Amino acid sequence: MSVRSALPFTPIVELPCAPGEIESFLSLPNAATTQLVRTFRGPVVVLGAGGKMGLHLCLMLRRAADATGHDLRVIAISRFRTLRDRESFADAGIETISADLSVPAELDRLPDAPLVFFLAGVKFGTSTSPELLEKMNVAMPKLVAARYRSSKIVAFSTGCVYPFVDVTSRGASESTPAEPVGEYALSCLKREQAFVDGARLFGTAVTLIRLNYSVELRYGVLVDIAIRVPRRQPIDVSMGHVNLIWQPDALNHVIQAVAIAAAPAVPINIAGPSVLRVRDLAERAGQIAGIEPVMAGEEKPTAWLSDAAWSHRLFGAPPTSVETMQLWVAAWLASGGETWGKPTGFETRDGKF
Repeated sequence: MSVRSALPFTPIVELPCAPGEIESFLSLPNAATTQLVRTFRGPVVVLGAGGKMGLHLCLMLRRAADATGHDLRVIAISRFRTLRDRESFADAGIETISADLSVPAELDRLPDAPLVFFLAGVKFGTSTSPELLEKMNVAMPKLVAARYRSSKIVAFSTGCVYPFVDVTSRGASESTPAEPVGEYALSCLKREQAFVDGARLFGTAVTLIRLNYSVELRYGVLVDIAIRVPRRQPIDVSMGHVNLIWQPDALNHVIQAVAIAAAPAVPINIAGPSVLRVRDLAERAGQIAGIEPVMAGEEKPTAWLSDAAWSHRLFGAPPTSVETMQLWVAAWLASGGETWGKPTGFETRDGKF
């Protein structure tokens, strides 16, 4: 469900795309992704495709294949009950199957695939629903890992599996021992464990994507801040530092991470290159809007931060700057562009979402 969020200021840059071309703009494959996708054997299955990133992942795969004349079959699988309906995929020539991955009979009837992207799981509203976390973030991934044990799997995870680290550091690296804060983060580590076990038991080649934090025009930390500033809603700086990456940059890295899938499972951090101060982001949003931001809370010396140096060495540094992201987000919101109406909860320090 989208929410219209026109803000009371004039944007200082033009939109990076026409409003009707946003899905295309957010799904552009780069050259490395295009060359890799031409080697994929189909079908490619995207599980949990109905969420925030699934459509753009499917579109990027489809566009990369089309660019090289590769007749790659891409199948989007979801309950299609949250953000995306099946028409969004069908309009782009992407096959869809409606299925509840937590139901073994529905999972069993899904097509076999050499390559699987796993995006399914729950986050928001789970602080009061431990049974939902157990069902969708723990039990269901075990079923998926067993069902697709003969496939190569790229499974989305989160930087929340790491402990809080010193904000003066580069962030947690892939070698940092997991130490999740809160039940949601713990369930994400258990979700990872399902695929780790699959790699160990079945020899499944797996990449674990520890993402931290993805931003697009309708969702993300920068959207949260840009909406609050002109409304003079306090911006909590307790979680005073974050990593950010433009969603298309993240998805290009995610697709290229297929190349490192292996058994044992390989974790990789997908994030921006810098540790960013939330107060600075709010002040810049205020400058763009011409409004002084309202701050709340006291910056803590630790935060959820990820060092993505390895992925940048493998796939290149993300090309989209934070300054560009902030200008694009402001232009989108000022023009009346819709958002997903789902705050990220980036300020949360107790792990309850």
